[in-house]
Amino acid sequence: MPELPEVEVTRRSFASAIHGARVTGLRLGKPLRWPLGTDPETLLGSEVGAVQRRGKYLWLPLAQATGPGGLLMHLGMSGSLAFLGSTPAAGVHDHFDLHTDRGLLRLTDPRRFGAVVWASALDAEPVATLLGGLGLEPFDERFDGLHLHAALSGRRVAIKQALLAGDIVVGAGNIYACEALFMAGIDPRLPAG
Repeated sequence: MPELPEVEVTRRSFASAIHGARVTGLRLGKPLRWPLGTDPETLLGSEVGAVQRRGKYLWLPLAQATGPGGLLMHLGMSGSLAFLGSTPAAGVHDHFDLHTDRGLLRLTDPRRFGAVVWASALDAEPVATLLGGLGLEPFDERFDGLHLHAALSGRRVAIKQALLAGDIVVGAGNIYACEALFMAGIDPRLPAG
């Protein structure tokens, strides 16, 4: 699964190229984890805003004549996003294409655990539910030893599982949780609290 650093690198790889672009078309391939949640036709003509990351999710704001909204994207276990200057034919694992006047944003996901959902805002459903239980970003100034101690206090689950859950700090996938615990000399099986 792409971890937080990979998702941030993905965001940076296309954010400036797509910012300000107009949506000219949308193609949905095989169904992903959740339905899109809107008629693709309603997104035509939308202007793409500044792409944001929250945990392992990407938020692609779309300004429409009918009001604001956006697409929340998750790469799942094996997904990748690429912004292409040309429009190559979709392959068997290409499940979402957002055509713009500047190029094509394509989600390729062989295992189809990725997702693209529309919402009228970050605090609107279904996005609010998906993001609502997320913890702090790892570089948030509020994320420190005191926060970690308070959040883990009384938890009986293994420390590694507590870090992976994402409700204390976002983006700590298997690799980063294992590496951090190893560097700290903490057995990942120990109770968190």
